[in-house]
Amino acid sequence: MRRKKSLIHIQLPGSKKYSPHLYFSIVVCCILCFIAGCSSVKQSAYNPGQKLAPEKLKEDFTLLKKILEANHPSLYWYTPKDSIDAYFSESLNSINDSLTELQFKNKVAWFVSKIRCGHTSARPSKAFSQYAAAHRVSQFPLFIKAWGDTLAVLANLNRADSIFKRGTLITSIDGISNRVLLDSMFGFISTDGYGDNFKNQVISFNFPLYYGFAFPMKDSFAVGYVDSSGMPQASFVKLYRPRVDSAQQKNPVAKNINQPSRKDRDEIKLHSKRSIVYDSTGSFAYMRVNTFTGGKLRNFFKESFEELQNRKTPNLIIDLRENSGGSIGASEILVRYIKKKPFRVADTVAAVNRSFTYAKYIHPSLPYRILMRISSRKKTDGKFHFTQLENRLYKPYCNTHFDGGVYVLQGGYTFSAAALFVLNVKGQQNVTVVGEETGGGNYGTSAVHLPVIQLPNSKIQISLPMYRIVPDSTKTKNGRGIVPDIEVAPSLEYLRRGEDHKMTVVKELISTKQKHKNF
Repeated sequence: MRRKKSLIHIQLPGSKKYSPHLYFSIVVCCILCFIAGCSSVKQSAYNPGQKLAPEKLKEDFTLLKKILEANHPSLYWYTPKDSIDAYFSESLNSINDSLTELQFKNKVAWFVSKIRCGHTSARPSKAFSQYAAAHRVSQFPLFIKAWGDTLAVLANLNRADSIFKRGTLITSIDGISNRVLLDSMFGFISTDGYGDNFKNQVISFNFPLYYGFAFPMKDSFAVGYVDSSGMPQASFVKLYRPRVDSAQQKNPVAKNINQPSRKDRDEIKLHSKRSIVYDSTGSFAYMRVNTFTGGKLRNFFKESFEELQNRKTPNLIIDLRENSGGSIGASEILVRYIKKKPFRVADTVAAVNRSFTYAKYIHPSLPYRILMRISSRKKTDGKFHFTQLENRLYKPYCNTHFDGGVYVLQGGYTFSAAALFVLNVKGQQNVTVVGEETGGGNYGTSAVHLPVIQLPNSKIQISLPMYRIVPDSTKTKNGRGIVPDIEVAPSLEYLRRGEDHKMTVVKELISTKQKHKNF
């Protein structure tokens, strides 16, 4: 599945007091070592077509609702209880026959999406995921970019197809309009509040996957489109059936020829997570941060901002368009290089339960329970507050602080800890936010600790955030993402040319500023 994990976890840098992240790491390591030493898991052959009886599925579904009611910090934040109950009843009553795991997962995904919490999402069992990774399946052949009611082809798996090339506008599939197509697929995607931009981006990453969730696979599909003269047309696309590479089957050694070394692979992996390049004119640097998890980010940021200072680079572009989150600590390190005033992570970081009701179905529950006992305190509102996150004042770095022009690129996939970064720096005089509305909520989100619910019969998994985070409680909770200072919507013209419209706009802003400065 193309969608990345959108996680916020805790890592408090530079704390001279106890570090919750350190305690958690120690506890997890001890438990994993114990499990590894005392047990072994035998994996049996998995059959994705096997069906489960409706009684067992209803047991799982009912249990899920009970676990959410007991532990979720924001179950009724955007959707009132009577509506959640109605969605639950609708889903439960629709289970009147045996279902495969994937069919049941899709029903659960539809229900949890109604909570409107981006960190509460359903995914298949581990066995299903392992099976899917090892078996290529037939799928809808077009990768499609989605925004508003617009659908445009990004790529076509059927390479011989001469009609549906990059940039072709799609108007319908099998007679179903774009809006209905998207709404049908949106039902399987969880996001914060009421914004659809995150859902658009997820579908743009893997349209065939989500189309397959919502509609049946067939040998061919009737696709309406607009031709080069602007006239509406229709044609058929064939189901994409991946071929087995017979050459590699006969000679499995062949696939290892010219493979990069382990060191090279590690470098490629690091580069995929973060990188920085300097414009040849010396007018700006472009920093791409695709995650706040891993990537040796602390050292990367330190070295990058030292180099920015040495080069006297006047402008910095920070690209977070593919950053769906990660460590709050890593996010706040980057903030400290940009933010001019001391700041806090949030006004409120609160949980409704730290005892993990139904703990036997929540994994891992024990390390999180220990950590929450250490780090949270019950306050007069009856909730358990992560007081260190609420109270700690972060100070900007001094020696390598960047005081030039900062341009933050954001989009629908900017989520979780990445959205927290934007919230912290947006509004500062030298910071300009460019792009589209974020997927991460403008008012807050629910995350920090993200154990997983595993339902006993189907084994499907549902992520369970334990804390509600509200960065600034004086803002209005409108259920939307962070609106950029300068909005740059997707452009069909730039898509067809394969050019980055948002980067073009930022470069023009920098160029204009430089001309005014020289004048």
